[in-house]
Amino acid sequence: MGFVKKHRVDIPIVLTLLLAAFLNGFGIWRDHYVNTYYTTAVGSMLQSFHNFFYASLDSAGSVTVDKPPVTFWIQSIFAYVFGLYGWSVILPQALTGVGSVWLIYLLIKPTFGLTAARLSALVLACTPIVASVSRTNNIDSMLVFDLLLGTWFLFRGVRGNKTWSILGAFAVIGVGFNMKMLEAYMVVPAFYLFYLLAVKLNWKKKLSILAGATVMLIVVSLSWAVIVDSIPENERPYIGSSQTNSVLELAFGYNGIARLTGNKGGGVIRSVSHSVEATVPSVDDKMDKVEGSDAADSRTRQFIGKEDAPLNETTLRGGTQRTESPFPGIMQGNGFIGGGANPKGFSNGGGNIFGTGEKGVFRLFQSGLSGQTSWLIPFAAWACIALFSGLRRNNFTPRHKEGLFWLAWLIPGMAFFSVAGFFHQYYLIMLAPPVAALVGAGWTSLWESFSGKSGWTSWLLPTAIVTTALLEWYIIQPYDDTIGAYWSMGILIAGVLAAGLLIVVRGKGRNITYWSALIGLLVLLIGPLFWSATPIVYGQNSQLPQAGPSRSAGHDGMGLVGGKDFSIGKGIGNGIGMGNVFGGGGMPGGNSSQGVNSDLLSYLKENNTGETYLFAAANYGTAAPYIIDKGEHVIILGGYSGSDPVYTTDKLAHLVASGQVKFFMISQGGRGGSSEITDWIKEHGKEIQVSNSTLYEVTLGN
Repeated sequence: MGFVKKHRVDIPIVLTLLLAAFLNGFGIWRDHYVNTYYTTAVGSMLQSFHNFFYASLDSAGSVTVDKPPVTFWIQSIFAYVFGLYGWSVILPQALTGVGSVWLIYLLIKPTFGLTAARLSALVLACTPIVASVSRTNNIDSMLVFDLLLGTWFLFRGVRGNKTWSILGAFAVIGVGFNMKMLEAYMVVPAFYLFYLLAVKLNWKKKLSILAGATVMLIVVSLSWAVIVDSIPENERPYIGSSQTNSVLELAFGYNGIARLTGNKGGGVIRSVSHSVEATVPSVDDKMDKVEGSDAADSRTRQFIGKEDAPLNETTLRGGTQRTESPFPGIMQGNGFIGGGANPKGFSNGGGNIFGTGEKGVFRLFQSGLSGQTSWLIPFAAWACIALFSGLRRNNFTPRHKEGLFWLAWLIPGMAFFSVAGFFHQYYLIMLAPPVAALVGAGWTSLWESFSGKSGWTSWLLPTAIVTTALLEWYIIQPYDDTIGAYWSMGILIAGVLAAGLLIVVRGKGRNITYWSALIGLLVLLIGPLFWSATPIVYGQNSQLPQAGPSRSAGHDGMGLVGGKDFSIGKGIGNGIGMGNVFGGGGMPGGNSSQGVNSDLLSYLKENNTGETYLFAAANYGTAAPYIIDKGEHVIILGGYSGSDPVYTTDKLAHLVASGQVKFFMISQGGRGGSSEITDWIKEHGKEIQVSNSTLYEVTLGN
């Protein structure tokens, strides 16, 4: 009987894991291309080890995706085992999302107890952005799992004075760097602080181990980057979205400091200006597409309504989301190109071009971001007050140390997202673990303070419930016209009643008070749980995932309402992110592939005379269905936005002369690449019309 009791199943955590699995996984088989950019890379990676190692975007191994390869290695393994489908590349993220819920449970339980662990796991499972991101092949869900795994090693090492576990913890962060570069380092301050405060060693030994852990972190982090940068440029792909064809520059530039400043040069401005060109038919077709050109800058300024505006995040802000924009529907909504979660046509917190609101202390509580992960932040704040109210110099307990760890994870993350110039809503998944941990662990302190029946801290629990209910009303209320006012008012009233119930039953028995306190928190999970289910109900933009009800329940979503395969929405000419309306290009940031043109595919195969590659495309959106659905070998000339300097005309001439490719598909009007490349293809190629698609056959006289 003792053995059975020791190993009995914890039913609440099993139910929580099943809930997480449902929210993360139900309906993922409906999403065909998911994040087309990443799925295209997986398709290319399956074609050769060269492509696999570099995370090449195209079959030729000519340009990489704009992130390091670890997540894509895992997705490629799943695709190799199960076949390349939308669900097979989503599955690793769905599983790691569930795994993160399990890890939070394991991390909280030893110090804060079983109830706190269950609550933390439930809160994480019900955090909307966690479910939303885990339903896609974006990197962040796997990154969070990786960092929580590192936390588990760290806690294990500190609790047992296990040096190798501590070194392993920092090595795991290094693996996270090879998933999404500097975003993984958001937890480094927490790791350092917790180690210094909690490990029981003399300072000399403590610092020597920490130095070794830091070396481990750096070595693992930079291993792939240093290897790749050490290889001659003509023997490896161009590093996509970098400015100097360097992984290190990509890590600390485009994926690093530029995220904070928003001044991305060849990053955000290149993508934004190129996206405007690729989707707005009134923009001059003959505009110079060369990156950084005066013409491109001028057109972008005209688009945002400021002829002399400096092209940075600040001046681009607003023009792309104004309801009076000359191009209604473009870049409006809660993300760069729309999607759900934008009530009543609001711009969700103001002018940022990605719908992330205005910079400032309260940015995370603006409508553009609050529905993703901010629901229970007030509760976590009150819980921290209860947790640290009894802190004394001679009473620095493991609870205090672990509480500081989660705060040191949360606060720098909140600070970054409050001032960052360029990020997407789904990055906020980084805040979900510390919020969940502090809510679950902090509930224990709030309950203990409340049941103590004396002092000001006894009022913290009802205060936490009421203030959190008010925030949730604020988050939901703008959606009253979409989902009904009963949601916002019901949660507010339920929160007030739960707080009132606590006060009424106080002193009437520990059990009834305990369950009333528990109900008070569970009531606050109704709103987040519903938001977490919205990707299932309404569908979502798999490239820029976010949670929240759609403005229209009947939109073309992949959810239960609408019922069609996922599409971002209907923009200009039904074309934004929808496929070949502009020569197959679509828009960076959108799922731009409509599918294989069977007539075109037949023509290309019938007229292939031994060339290695079926054709070369100006952008990944054109190439994607042929790589993903058919496993064909296709060259992508310009990386993510079509403007990476991957090829010169001399390189193209060599490809053609050596018999590697002869067909080229460039976007109508030259959109989707540099004008020099486009002009060369048109000059040397014969134009061919096949099933509403324009091809150029270049033979150089052979």
